[in-house]
Formats: sequence, structure tokens, C-alpha cells
Amino acid sequence: MTAEPFRSQLAALEQRGRLRRLSPRAGRDFASNDYLALAGDPMIAQAVADAVARGVPLGSGGSRLLRGNAPEHEGLEAKAADFFRTQAALFLANGYVGNLALFSTLPQRGDLIVADELIHASAHDGMRMSKAASVFARHNDVQSFADLITAFRAEGGKGRIWIAVETLYSMDGDMAPLADLAKLAAQHDAMLLLDEAHGTGVFGPGGRGLSAGLDGLHNVITLHTCGKAMGAEGALICGPRIHIDYLVNRARAFIFSTAPSPLMAVAVSAALDRIEQAGDLRDRLLTLRQDAAEAICAPLGLSAPRSQILPVILGDDARAMAIAATLQQAGFDVRGIRPPTVPPGTSRLRISLTLNASRSDVAALGRELQRVMR
Repeated sequence: MTAEPFRSQLAALEQRGRLRRLSPRAGRDFASNDYLALAGDPMIAQAVADAVARGVPLGSGGSRLLRGNAPEHEGLEAKAADFFRTQAALFLANGYVGNLALFSTLPQRGDLIVADELIHASAHDGMRMSKAASVFARHNDVQSFADLITAFRAEGGKGRIWIAVETLYSMDGDMAPLADLAKLAAQHDAMLLLDEAHGTGVFGPGGRGLSAGLDGLHNVITLHTCGKAMGAEGALICGPRIHIDYLVNRARAFIFSTAPSPLMAVAVSAALDRIEQAGDLRDRLLTLRQDAAEAICAPLGLSAPRSQILPVILGDDARAMAIAATLQQAGFDVRGIRPPTVPPGTSRLRISLTLNASRSDVAALGRELQRVMR
């Protein structure tokens, strides 16, 4: 096979300012999702070290339905179900696999998935694999969700409705109107699929996420990724027992995947303990948000950040990447985000506030941003 089709496509991406390259970690962290700085937490590390010492293996040896089902996996799932106040939980390798499993498996033929237009790419991929139809509502517009459901019923649709949103949007930093969506779901006997990737650990009592007020409802399924604020790796799907059992039996993304390391299950279990007691860390993160509002948002004419994710929308792909590169050269790890990750014309800097950076770092970034933007 000739390399020419790939070479020309890569050249076209570079010409448009959209060629991706891997780059090493460098500079002060304004890019990661390690919001509470738990990726290097000594308590979590000690839990893993203790597990190694007592003989917990690194590898799982196979899929969960073969010999890969370790006591550590089952212990974590029981603990997660209790922590997130739901009937059952299922541990998977990461959030991408979790969304593939959810969307490709639970909605059935004849059902309708109504998803927010800005939902994660992994949800889009899962919907492409689903037997159910899918439509997209305007971002955070409850009336748009309602209109799509009404249209489906008016056209004779008889199946179940699945309303799918992120609780906190990874590129915009805003939050879904969960209370109103829950009312809409109740009106239409719909299921709610809530992706808590960026909410878990940071929001809610004990870090249980923005959906904590809906926990335990029979029509709510949540996805909690473990590689962001929890500082570990993996994903937990939490919901009614019947849906978790169905995933174990039907989700190809689960059935045919090698199980996550038992040591990672130990790490996630320790991370649940850690975030439950991390009120001080959440308070410090809130302080960084307040600092960012003063040092970054106000001088640039932006609204104060609603979360730990602060987008600076620049529009042009090349300009976003050039400004990001200048900030990186100045010692600030800020990344530019371009389509298709975000809609065309909305290329941006995604500033991620984490406890790996200090208050003085936020102030310094604000000064450098003002200089660069001028």
C-alpha cells in the first residue's frame, strides 16, 4: 500500500493548522485533568505498594468473564456502588470504553438517544455503533431536548428515550441543567445517561459529582472516569443492577477487553477514600478559580469561570496554536484545541486549573496572556 494518501492528508492537516503531534510534559500544569493533584498522591501510591507487597498481580490475565475477574475488581465495584449511592457499578479500562459500552449496548432498536451536541467524542462513537437512532439537541437547551422527543413521538416513535449529557463540559467548562433534564426525563419515562468525567471529585458532597442529587433514581446511569480528579485510571458505570447485568452480558467493549489491572482497581478504591475527604483540596481549587477570574478573565473581558475549565475562544486554528506555543515557551503548559475536538470557528486555549499550579502561577499566566494577546 502506497503511503501517498496518508502523506497528502497529513500535509493538508498541517496546512490548516490542525496537525497533531505528541509533546512532552513541560512547564506549569494548565493542561491536565489532574484537578486535585492526586495523580502523585502518596496515600494512593501507598495503597498500591501495599497491594504489591501482599501479592496482588500487575496483570489481570484475561477478560473479566474469563480468568481476569479479580477480588480487587469486585471489591471496587461494591465500594463504588455504595459511594455513588446506586445499586451496582462496573469497572472498565477508561471513559472512552465506558461510553462505547453504554451507548452501543443499552439503547435498543426503536429507541431514541437525544444527546447534547457537545457531548464527548466517545459518546458519538458509541452512538454510531448503537441499534437506536440518535439526534442532537442544542447545547444545554432543555426545550431543544423536549422538541426532539415530541417530534419522535409525533412521527410514531414508540421506543424508550435516552437523554445523554455531560454534567460538566470538558471544552467549555459549563454545566448541564440537570434538574430540568431530570424533570423532562420523568415526564417522558426516559433514561438519563450522565457523563461525570469532569465533575467527579471536584463537585458534589464528598466529590460524588454534579449528579449527586439524582443518585439512586431508577432512570439514572452515571459514568465516573477515574483518570481525572481521582488521579488514577479507568471508569465506573453506576446505575440500576439490571442495566449493569445487561452490560456484563451484552457490552462488547467490556466482554472482549482484557480486564484492567487489579492494582489499578486498588488505586481507584483508595482514590474514592481520598476524594471523599478532600474538601480542603476542593476549597483550594475554588480559590484558584477566583484568582483566575481576577487575573485572566477580567483583563480579557471574559466571564468568570464556572468550573475548573476556562476556555479562551480565539476562533482561528493557527492563531490558537501559535498563542499556545508562545505560552509554552514562557513556561506555561496551555494547549490549543482545534476542530474536530471543538466546532469549526471556535478554536481555543483550554486553560485547566489544577492544584499542580499555585496561585502565583495563575497570576503569572494572566500577565503573560495579556502580553501575548496584545
